[in-house]
Amino acid sequence: MSNYDVVILGGGPGGYNAAIRAGQLGLKAACVEGRATLGGTCLNVGCMPSKALLHASELYDAAMGAEFANLGIEVKPTLNLAQMMKQKDESVAGLTKGIEFLFRKNKVDWIKGWGHIDGPGKVSVTGDQGSRIELTATDIIATGSEPTPLPGVAIDNQRILDSTGALSLSEVPKHLVVIGAGVIGLELGSVWRRLGAQVTVVEYLDRICPGVDGEAGKTLQRSLSKQGISFKLSSKVTSATSSASGVQLSIEPAAGGTAELLEADYVLVAIGRRPYTQGLGLENVGLSTDKRGMLANKHHRTEAPGVWVIGDVTSGPMLAHKAEDEAMACIEQIVGKAGEVNYDLIPNVIYTKPELASVGKTEEQLKAEGRAYKVGKFPFTANSRAKINHETEGFAKVLADAHTDEVLGVHLVGPSVSEMIGEYCVAMEFSASAEDIALTCHPHPTRSEALRQAAMNVEGMATQM
Repeated sequence: MSNYDVVILGGGPGGYNAAIRAGQLGLKAACVEGRATLGGTCLNVGCMPSKALLHASELYDAAMGAEFANLGIEVKPTLNLAQMMKQKDESVAGLTKGIEFLFRKNKVDWIKGWGHIDGPGKVSVTGDQGSRIELTATDIIATGSEPTPLPGVAIDNQRILDSTGALSLSEVPKHLVVIGAGVIGLELGSVWRRLGAQVTVVEYLDRICPGVDGEAGKTLQRSLSKQGISFKLSSKVTSATSSASGVQLSIEPAAGGTAELLEADYVLVAIGRRPYTQGLGLENVGLSTDKRGMLANKHHRTEAPGVWVIGDVTSGPMLAHKAEDEAMACIEQIVGKAGEVNYDLIPNVIYTKPELASVGKTEEQLKAEGRAYKVGKFPFTANSRAKINHETEGFAKVLADAHTDEVLGVHLVGPSVSEMIGEYCVAMEFSASAEDIALTCHPHPTRSEALRQAAMNVEGMATQM
C-alpha cells in the first residue's frame, strides 16, 4: 500500500497539469496512466498531431498551388507522406518526454497502469502484465474522453476511421467522407483535402460548427467550399458497408426521406466525444453518470467525499485548456486556496485555414436572452498586413452591451486568429469595454489591428475601412 496526498486518474491535459501543480504546492502526488506515454488524447492522438499535419499540409498546399507562385517562388513539391507522419510522431514524442521531465522536476510519481476506485480514498492500479498496486489518497478523476460511436457505422480503423486512425493513414484517400462537421471533422478533412483527397462532409444539422456564431460559421463554410470540400447538410448516415477497397454509405435526409448511396475509400467518424468512465469503480463510492456519461460536480467536487472531477468527464466544453484551468483550480481548492474557473470565457478555436476563434456570447445567444447589444466588425480585406500577405479571408467581430459597452463576445475568422483571441480573453476577464480596446495602441502593420478596428467600429469609428 502506497500513501499519497493526491492520486490522479488520467495523464491528459487535466491530469498532468493537476499532478504538476500538486507537486509545486508540496503535495505527494501520483498520476495513474495506462498509455505508454503521458499527455492523453490531446497530446498523443488529438490536438498536437493534428496541428503538425495541419501545418505541414498548409505548406504543401501553398507550394503546390498558386500561393507560392504568386509570391515569386516557383517550386514543384513532391509529397513524402511517410516523412510527414514521421515528423508528426517525432514532435509528439518530444512533448510527451517533456511531461515526464516535469513530473520528475516536481516529484510526481507516474503509476503506469489502469486505475480503479475500490472505495473511499482507495485506488488500485492494474499494470499491463497483471501487476496490482494499491494506493490511498484524495482522488481526482480526469480520465478524459473517447470518440462517440455511430450506430450502423462500425469503426475498424482500416476503412472506417476514428480521429486516431485518420491521423495515421499511409496513403492519401481518393475520396474521404467525414461524418460530422465539428472541429475534428473539419480539421482532419482539411488536412487530407490539401494533400489531394476529394472530401465530402456529412452533417446532421443544417449548419457546420454547431454552437459557433452563425455568421462566423457561414463564412468558414464558404471558404472551405472554395477549397474543394463538399458539404451534405441536414443529412444522416444510416449504415456503412466496408470492403478491402472502400466503403459504401447509406445517407438519408435528417428529416427522413429517400436514401442515397455514397462510395468512398475511407470514412472518418467525427460526431463528437463522450466521457471515458467505464470500469472506474464509481459505484464503490456511490457515484453514477448522467445519460451523457458525465459526472456532476460543484466546484469540481462530486457527491462522494474526496473525489473530484475535471476535464472531459464532467460538464463544460471538451477542451484541453478548459481541463488545464480546472486542474489548477481543483488542486488549489484542495490545499485551501481560492481556485476558480470562469466558464463564460473559455475560448474555442477551429484550426482550419482560415481559422475560427471565439470567446463569450454569440449573436444567437444574445438574441435568445433578449439582451441589447451592439456589433463592431472589421474585414481582413481592409487589414494592411493581411493584404500584403495575401490572406484576406474573414473578419473580426465584437459584440458589446448596448448600455455599458462591456465586451460580451468576440468572433474571429481569418489568418492566425488562434493567436489573437487571447487578447480579448484577458480584456473580458477584466470586464473591458469595446472602447478600452479601441483606445489601446496596437502595432502596425499587424493582423491584430483588426481587433482594435472592430472594437472602434462598435461606435462606427473604424478608420481603415
